[in-house]
Amino acid sequence: MLKIYQKRHWFFALSILLLLIGVLTAVFAGIELDIQFRGGSIIEYAYTGSLDLKQVEETIAAEIGRNVTCQEVVSFGDQSTSLMINVAGNEALSPEMLARLEDALVTAFPSLGFKLNEANLVDPFIGRELMMNGIWAILITSVLVVAYVSVRFRTMSGPSAGVMALVALFHDVLLVFFVFVVLRIPLNESMVAVVLSILGYSLNDTIVIYDRIRENERNYKGKMPLADLADLSVNQSLSRSINTTMTTVAVMAIAYIFATAYNIQSIKEFALPMLIGLVSGTYSSIFIATPLWVSWKTRRGRSGY
Repeated sequence: MLKIYQKRHWFFALSILLLLIGVLTAVFAGIELDIQFRGGSIIEYAYTGSLDLKQVEETIAAEIGRNVTCQEVVSFGDQSTSLMINVAGNEALSPEMLARLEDALVTAFPSLGFKLNEANLVDPFIGRELMMNGIWAILITSVLVVAYVSVRFRTMSGPSAGVMALVALFHDVLLVFFVFVVLRIPLNESMVAVVLSILGYSLNDTIVIYDRIRENERNYKGKMPLADLADLSVNQSLSRSINTTMTTVAVMAIAYIFATAYNIQSIKEFALPMLIGLVSGTYSSIFIATPLWVSWKTRRGRSGY
């Protein structure tokens, strides 16, 4: 049987280290914001042939002096290809800059026959509203989690169990956020979707473990120390948690491989953080929430039930 509680300090230290790496990256390298949050211009060009997106980005950035991201879009109907150019900034590109951008593309890639389809301005208000709604969703979820766990597991000191489950959720939210920061993935609507998805997975694993602790409490009737009871409950739930997570991880891995093969940036930006978040959700339920709860109970003089 794994002695998880005895080794809790190693698990806590690992989480602190990972979070510290994220904090230092955010401080020294900054946080990338996608066009939804910064605003800017989205320009679409039709073309024929093949191109190197990295080279296109470097060509445009050198011409207009602003950071850009490019994505190749393929129409499933007629298999035509188009180039989506995102230029972040609070102001749209002027007609002069748009002309310079097009001239740079035509000069660098004369055989591709670029043709402007459309150019649009993106207002950052939409992104800010999305982010605020996501934050409110997380806060409301947090309150409901504590209330639900407090009521359902009131026989094992529900409020403390709910708070520790909430700590594990915040651990996963921060870790997913720092995945975007460290991997230099611009913050966009994918981050909000990943965070809200991970909350469900993490909470589910924690609830399963708490349920096993409650059942073992009834079976052993105070004859087993709390730390041993928690370790037993975690070990009994371990295979279920890992198998459930690995099934979902396999699906996300396939999605990421598919998106990489076909260069679908939006799926890549969702699948990779989701992969890491799923692992984090299982990890925090097993190695963070339960040991923290036992530590809290032990410090309050409750070594057993």
